[in-house]
Amino acid sequence: MGGAVTPLRGLAGLAGLVALLEVLPHTPLVSADYLPPASVTVETLWHLLAEDAFWTALGDTLTGWGLGLVIAVVAGVVTGIVIGSVPVLRAVTSSTIEFLRPIPSVALIPIAVLLYGTDLRSKLLLVVYASFWQVLVQVLAGMQDVDPVADDTARSYQLGTRGRVRYVMWPTALPYVMTGVRLAATVALVLAITAELVIGAPGLGNQIAVAQSSGAVPRVYALVLVTGLLGVAINLMARAVERRALHWHQSVRRER
Repeated sequence: MGGAVTPLRGLAGLAGLVALLEVLPHTPLVSADYLPPASVTVETLWHLLAEDAFWTALGDTLTGWGLGLVIAVVAGVVTGIVIGSVPVLRAVTSSTIEFLRPIPSVALIPIAVLLYGTDLRSKLLLVVYASFWQVLVQVLAGMQDVDPVADDTARSYQLGTRGRVRYVMWPTALPYVMTGVRLAATVALVLAITAELVIGAPGLGNQIAVAQSSGAVPRVYALVLVTGLLGVAINLMARAVERRALHWHQSVRRER
């Protein structure tokens, strides 16, 4: 019974927000010229779904998001395992990682434009850079969490580096890896939209910028709504993958 109440509460909150957005433009607090009623936004979204340009933009956004996420995850996992399994490498690279990680990805926008213009590669540069650190930091934390007794036992059984990584380090690091992937999936979408907004790369962000510059306010809100729904869908998908990959883990069994 309690499990069914929580989703209902969430829907109630969403319904309240929609009602508020519908009522506010009809009050003196907010002008409908800048905040159209929710019904107008939904109607505009319905018309958007019939446009080929919208689906092309959605495909461009998902392409940049997906490619960038895959590259970042593969690079982050491989780099994290290599660095985490060699103590000397971890000590040598720790200061470099701590220096590069806090640099905001948007600070690389001028460099991306100089290198690739408004090409897909500009978007990938920002997405990969931002997502890579999410994965790498989690993988390193997972490798550091390996039980030293288990590692010593594997060594006593004369398991090589590959065997220790496969049977000792990877099972310990996997929950951290999945957390990094889930965080990176959301960050990748944020950076893909940002690149399209600022650089002008093809995608939903570019559509939002064009709608804003042409004064199509309901269209702006409809496109923003699409990006929000896309973020929710990506987060749900990432959580589903995480639960499936960690079906053996106690945290997932406890949820069930």
